Amino acid sequence: MEDLLSTTQLSQQDFPPDNALAEIDEQSNEIAELSKKGYQFLKENNIKAAEDSFKQILDLEDNNNYALVGLGDSARKQNHFHDAIDFYSRCLTYHPGNNYALFGLADCYKALNQFHKAIEIWEQYLVHDDRNITVLTRVADAYRKIRDFKKSKQLYLKVLDMEEDNAYALIGLGHLHYDFKEYRDALYYWTKMLDLNESAVDIRVLTSIGNCHRKLKTFDKGVYYFERALEMDPKNFYALFGLADCYRGMNQQYRSVEYWNKILELDPKNKVILTRAGDAYRNTGDYDTATEYYQKALNIEFDLYAVLGLALISKGQGKFEEAISSLTRIIQADPKNYRLYIDLADCYIKLNQKQKAIDVLQDFQKLGIRSQAVAEMLEKLLA
Repeated sequence: MEDLLSTTQLSQQDFPPDNALAEIDEQSNEIAELSKKGYQFLKENNIKAAEDSFKQILDLEDNNNYALVGLGDSARKQNHFHDAIDFYSRCLTYHPGNNYALFGLADCYKALNQFHKAIEIWEQYLVHDDRNITVLTRVADAYRKIRDFKKSKQLYLKVLDMEEDNAYALIGLGHLHYDFKEYRDALYYWTKMLDLNESAVDIRVLTSIGNCHRKLKTFDKGVYYFERALEMDPKNFYALFGLADCYRGMNQQYRSVEYWNKILELDPKNKVILTRAGDAYRNTGDYDTATEYYQKALNIEFDLYAVLGLALISKGQGKFEEAISSLTRIIQADPKNYRLYIDLADCYIKLNQKQKAIDVLQDFQKLGIRSQAVAEMLEKLLA
């Protein structure tokens, strides 16, 4: 009986007095309220108010996990990724395995293009929960960014096994196959996305499908998807570019020019588009307008393709010496471009300087680069 009594007395001494318990409850309630306010401010994008709330929590309780994650989220929303990393890391020091801190930390490393670090953190989470679709798709995305095709595809397919029509996995697989030039497979996954959302399709799905057809040289099919995209957004750069390039591929230069010029209305100093438009005018035989576009590109800054366009205009006008001079300079800047050697050799042929044409083509072959076009031209000259 005495032993039981002494044990009871000892246990009672271990408990804080009632007023202390009340203070603890009051502080917990205050922290909960501040936390709730802080995250509501974050949702409303009121970052300053959110930070003030989270800092008040830290005044009440050092290293509170809600406050540290909240401050990390606040910094991340402002793209202050290094500050966010400090807050998330501090949280994980005192609260190991905190999922929100792990997510935030991994997303920061992803935003900083430190994909290996992001993967390492996400995989820590997957050890405990390997069926979290959000994490699986993010890890798959990160593997795609570091060009690990096998691991990326494996994770995307795992997501599809769990959720057959998961949009993130389907889009990710589309990008993955496109990045690795497997355009037919990319087309399969993006078309599936379109089939699932035909009435409310994302414009990026349409332009992605169009781009697959561009790469596969099924230009007429690409036109359909780019035109659908333009119906949604008449100023969409990717749709305008895709249409222009498809018509170029179909050798409908007049239609091509129409869309290059629509891009230039929106972005008149786009050097790449100026040279593309110049090429289109040159291919229609409108050398004066082509020259004007090439010159506009060169007025922005030196552009190899604009100089090449001007050289080809000289060649088309029969000014072969002038073309030879320009092409020779361009080859010095781009020595592995076989098309330059073919045009240069052709200029020498037009001037009845067959041996010089042979020398030019043999100079290219000495680089150790194989080109069927160069080999066939050389074979004809040596026959």
